[in-house]
Amino acid sequence: MKCEAKSYEMLLSLTKSRYSCRAYDGRPVAREDIARILEIARTAPSDCNTQPAMIYIVSGPALEGLRTEMFERALTGGERTSDVPPIRTYQGVYQERRRECGWSLYNAVGVKKGDREGSARQAQENFRFFGAPHLAIITAHKDLLERGLFDTGIYLGHFLLAAQALDVQAIPQGAIAHYAVIIRNHVPIPTEQKVICGVSFGYGLKDHPANSFRTSRARLTESVVFVD
Repeated sequence: MKCEAKSYEMLLSLTKSRYSCRAYDGRPVAREDIARILEIARTAPSDCNTQPAMIYIVSGPALEGLRTEMFERALTGGERTSDVPPIRTYQGVYQERRRECGWSLYNAVGVKKGDREGSARQAQENFRFFGAPHLAIITAHKDLLERGLFDTGIYLGHFLLAAQALDVQAIPQGAIAHYAVIIRNHVPIPTEQKVICGVSFGYGLKDHPANSFRTSRARLTESVVFVD
């Protein structure tokens, strides 16, 4: 029983301490540590053990080329091309949670309400990957449809917790997947693999304002139904 409690507390600590990191110090993560993260990620369960997730780790000159082109395209309002359709509208509680997250970030970095220029400038940091030294592009084969997307999400969760266990900070990013064509200009992703999201990762600047806030979570009563 003590062993079970210790394992639970360890996992709870990892999940509670994980956050979306939006500022990095630029130091690269050792290749062996990246391999350790991936070793845990690959244990994620999937439908009939299909293991749909493919992951491309982009670093160095390849990342800098992608960072430059994507930032410039986003800055000039270039055409978006998504393999997975984006969410068109956020309504109700989902819009409320989205706004809470956005305003928590803007308040942390000193962007006042109504400052559209400032909020747009912070949003553009997505397309610089927040200065992270590594970017993981996560894909799944188009033939696996929604099930492939679901199972890839489980893989992503394993990746994020494994990174946290090694004190490597990360942020999953759906926004950059809207520029799938640009990603393919720099990363050899075949068209049958759908670009789902990116994950910027590295060592976070712990005293940076963008890393100083934490988002809230819905209460269990808001998201859980027990049926006996």
